[in-house]
Amino acid sequence: MIRSPASLFRPRLSLLNGVAAAGGVMLFPGTTYASLPWLVFAAVALLAAGGSALNQALEFEADRLMLRTRLRPVARGSMQPAQAALIGAAVVLSGVLLLATAGGVTPALLGAGGILWYLGIYTPLKRRTPYALAAGAVCGALPPLIGWSCAGGNIPDYRIMLLAGLLYLWQIPHFWLFQRRHADDYRKAGFPLLTAATAGTHFIGLFGLWTVAMVSATMLLPAFGLVSRSIATCFALLILPMASLALLRSEKTVFFCLNLFPLLVTLMIVAQKSLY
Repeated sequence: MIRSPASLFRPRLSLLNGVAAAGGVMLFPGTTYASLPWLVFAAVALLAAGGSALNQALEFEADRLMLRTRLRPVARGSMQPAQAALIGAAVVLSGVLLLATAGGVTPALLGAGGILWYLGIYTPLKRRTPYALAAGAVCGALPPLIGWSCAGGNIPDYRIMLLAGLLYLWQIPHFWLFQRRHADDYRKAGFPLLTAATAGTHFIGLFGLWTVAMVSATMLLPAFGLVSRSIATCFALLILPMASLALLRSEKTVFFCLNLFPLLVTLMIVAQKSLY
């Protein structure tokens, strides 16, 4: 009974989305009230958790075919799809209402739009083409935009678009490597795979180039004045080994570093806000 709620809401992914949204608040150069980052964190985490429940209500048949997901509550039969959908909808609504309270209409619409895009566009598309990730990654780039708009920032601003773009870039190699590790599961469930990205024992090709490009793009943060050079230097000492390990083909370590990337970027922004 304890495991069902956790697997229904996928807390690690949900909390990571909340952290990215709080990063968007912290990036805003103006003054905000002290509790805003926490409210945005909670709201976006709720949206992601509710989206996970709704997704499992839609994809429980595919989840049953994969070792990685067969113990999720709907897939294993401990919860009905309608129950998961009702719980998910309630959690999503809570997140949207919290965003509306914290920042007004724009962030609430962004949050609701992200859920609709995830369930209505990406979820059906990923069964049709291995390139669906290009559409699905939009959802992962929205949290900092939501946080920024809650703080009073304009969406077209280059600063928040840069941060959102980094998170968009990050999702591509992250998912490619995740897909490589669970390729048999995906094939059993009928999901098409883009094997060219990480083909063979050595996957320096497209994966390595994308990873190096992502790390290089991160250096635009100090170049455009979003973080100081001293903070960027500390960050580089942490993140540059990831590019090197991609070249050295250390798959396990690269995956660990990729998982840390959004958190490290957010911490860099928080450090900039706190120190300067």
